[in-house]
Parts: sequence; C-alpha cells; structure tokens
Amino acid sequence: PPRILTLEEPVRHMEHCIAFAVHGNPAPTLHWLHNGQVLRETEIIRMEFYQQGEVSEGCLLFNNPTHYNNGNYTIVATNQLGSANQTIKGHFLEKPFPAVSGLFSFQMQYTPKFLCVDSKASSFQVSIAVGLAAFACVLLVVLFIMINKYGRRSKFGMKG
Repeated sequence: PPRILTLEEPVRHMEHCIAFAVHGNPAPTLHWLHNGQVLRETEIIRMEFYQQGEVSEGCLLFNNPTHYNNGNYTIVATNQLGSANQTIKGHFLEKPFPAVSGLFSFQMQYTPKFLCVDSKASSFQVSIAVGLAAFACVLLVVLFIMINKYGRRSKFGMKG
C-alpha cells in the first residue's frame, strides 16, 4: 500500500510549493483535499510530480495565493492495496480586514451597490443602453447622409 514519506509546509521559490514524496507499488494515484473538500486543479493551483521507481516526488504549486487559499491541505494516495493520507496547514496571507477583538469588537460588512442588483433591474438597464446605442447609430447615419447630400453645393454659385 502507499506510504507518504514527506509532506512539507509551503515554501516560496518561484511559486509557493507544498513538497511531498509518496512510496507505493503499484504507483498510487494522488489527489488533494482543501479543508476536507476535493481540490480541483486550476491555473492558480496545480500539482507537478515525477515517478522514480516506486517513489513519486513533487509539489502542489500555488501561483500568487491569497488568504482564501489558507487552510488544511491533505494529500491522498490510493492504489489497489490501500490508501494513505496526511494533512498539513498552509498559511499564505493574513485576511485584509481582521475582526477587532475586545469590548467594542465589530466586523466591517460592506457590500458594493453594483453587486446588489436584481436581474429585472439589470435587464432593464441593458435594454436602455442598447436602445440608446441604436438611436445614436441611426442619428449618425442620418447626419452622414444629410452632409453628403447638402454639403457639396457651393454657397456662392461658383463652380470649383
């Protein structure tokens, strides 16, 4: 069955890296959990490893992680003979506005106005914007035709 040989705290090189080494024969499949939820790989978080004999070594790489990426990271190694997992705490950044503790504790609760728009108001605003854009286009076409038709006539009757 697989065995997790090493699991190290995040270290910053070019990107943040949680280094790991897993031993298993047959080679285990590896996946990660973040705070107990399956971690999907994206452009920001990805796993890179290489297989050397019965040992898989690699990193879970983070490209510019934020405080949302803080938490517990669990590597799960599974093959036909069993599975193994190990958890480590990853801390990248502090929250930007931590709650003030004490007698007068409060938390800033600010929601921007543009995030609180319902769908009916949004569709009305879009239809108004499209209508104004169409009116402006028609007005420009009419002005262009008028300038071409009446703008070529000489004002003093002289032929140029």
